[in-house]
Amino acid sequence: MKETTVEAQYFSSTVSRIVENPEITALTSPPHTKTPPPGSGNRSHANGNNINRHERALSEAIDPSALSRALEEVGRTRERTPGGTPSRKRQRVYGDRFIPVREGQDLQASFSLLHDDASPATPSKAKKRTPHGELHFQKTDEANRTFSTLLRSELFDKSIPQPTPPTLSPDPTLPPSTHSTTINDPSRARTPPTNVSSSSLPTSLTPSTPHKNLFTYMSPRHHTSISGHPTPSRTPQSRHGPNLNARSELYSLSPVRYDSQRLLLSPRKTPRAVSKVPFKVLDAPDLADDFYLNLVDWGSSNILGVGLGSCVYMWNSASGRVTQLCELPEDTVTSVSWIQSGSHVAIGTNKGLVQIWDAERCRRLRTMTGHTARVGALAWNDHILTSGSRDRLIYHRDVRQPDQFLRKLVGHKQEVCGLRWNTEDGQLASGGNDNKLMVWDKLSVTPLWKFSDHTAAVKAIAWSPHQHSLLASGGGTADRRIKFWNTSTGHCVQEIDTGSQVCNLQWSKNSNEIVSTHGYSQNQIVVWKYPSMTQVASLTGHTFRVLYLAMSPDGQTVVTGAGDETLRFWKCFGKRDRDGVGGDGGGLRMEKWGVIR
Repeated sequence: MKETTVEAQYFSSTVSRIVENPEITALTSPPHTKTPPPGSGNRSHANGNNINRHERALSEAIDPSALSRALEEVGRTRERTPGGTPSRKRQRVYGDRFIPVREGQDLQASFSLLHDDASPATPSKAKKRTPHGELHFQKTDEANRTFSTLLRSELFDKSIPQPTPPTLSPDPTLPPSTHSTTINDPSRARTPPTNVSSSSLPTSLTPSTPHKNLFTYMSPRHHTSISGHPTPSRTPQSRHGPNLNARSELYSLSPVRYDSQRLLLSPRKTPRAVSKVPFKVLDAPDLADDFYLNLVDWGSSNILGVGLGSCVYMWNSASGRVTQLCELPEDTVTSVSWIQSGSHVAIGTNKGLVQIWDAERCRRLRTMTGHTARVGALAWNDHILTSGSRDRLIYHRDVRQPDQFLRKLVGHKQEVCGLRWNTEDGQLASGGNDNKLMVWDKLSVTPLWKFSDHTAAVKAIAWSPHQHSLLASGGGTADRRIKFWNTSTGHCVQEIDTGSQVCNLQWSKNSNEIVSTHGYSQNQIVVWKYPSMTQVASLTGHTFRVLYLAMSPDGQTVVTGAGDETLRFWKCFGKRDRDGVGGDGGGLRMEKWGVIR
């Protein structure tokens, strides 16, 4: 008994379906039709007879086109059979070589859409406030800018204008031939052409094949006659060879051009690192969490004064000793302010009193009245002490005279919470809960300027020690902005949205920088570089609003206080130069008075 193969069985079943189809039986059989092999011996005799009849019918009536269609139908049925082997679509094989096609691309439009500061750039719906002032982000931004400039230079060369950073100026120490990145061979075709301006660039720039010989043979005399004089930056060419300039791009072993190498090797200014951790933390129990108070100040004798509840404490920075200056019976401390030079400290109280104490002898010198509500702001100008109160009034007091006050200033419609004297220009800045910032000239009772641009209370006020008539102010939770004013012209010269409530501002003595403290919702301390207003450092640690700020006499350390009842000391600035000039070259013209608050 012969063994039937799988192909024979499959073909027999196919023939059975074809014979049973009435459309196929009516067709004529082609002369070349072959009979399939006999069936298996295991089948019955009846099945064999059926197969013989099918074979005879097939030999009589089969059309080739119908047979093809039937075979295709059976093949599709077989592919859907669960027991069959799954057919896998043949995958296309790709090569490992990628050839970019720039035809049809608008390079000018693509270049205009590139990010200015870093590459690659992802468009965002809203500008995210990231701590880009930290050292890590400064290095990342610098690396991104360098990569972007290098990539544009390598891809576009001189076909598209490049934004040249200050660090990319030509190096006078390098040969003049290195200042150009294109091989100076007039016979070579350039892609894209360098003589086409950026405004007239075509929408499609495709590589071109040189239409001349790669090398041009020219005698030195002919070259001299054309240019008028030999080019000093070139090595004299041979009569029978190309330019043998050793600085040519042809002989460079670097993957980038010479100007890109100069960019990568140019010196970089190391960003200043500011410690993120305070070097000292002091407990300050009962430190009020009140935005309108000023309870921390650092005197010229290197003593820190802090108002806690009804008491005023002094912390000696040299010895670390803490002493109690005074305790107010049935009253609370609302403001503390040291005189510019000396050991006298002024204290404002919740009942509207202003007391002057001798810190060395712990003795009260006098008590001045006039206010009918708490005194939340104090400012010294030599022997003039100015106080601002919740009763909306400002008093100028001459501590040498027995009178309670010298002038009364009426301007604010709500509580006065910020006061700062500019002793150099003789101007007083006041901020209030009415969202107003006012500038008073000397002891005038009429404000010189009245600014209404802030949309929240103005407590943070600071005069620049490096520039005349430059005033900085910060708004509360609904404003969140730091604005810079020119009090000579009355114009806002600059502003920045900090993203959180501005509680205090303080200029650095040693550099043209300003530090700000914030409340809702980030509770951080930020050091800004002026006038670029880039973040030098962002310091966090307080768990409540950073409502209080003071600076050490040497200008290197700032102390911050918050409602979490802690005082934190941060090393933010460097030492002052011997000639009295900060690290950025800004002179300190207010040296004789130091910094007020």
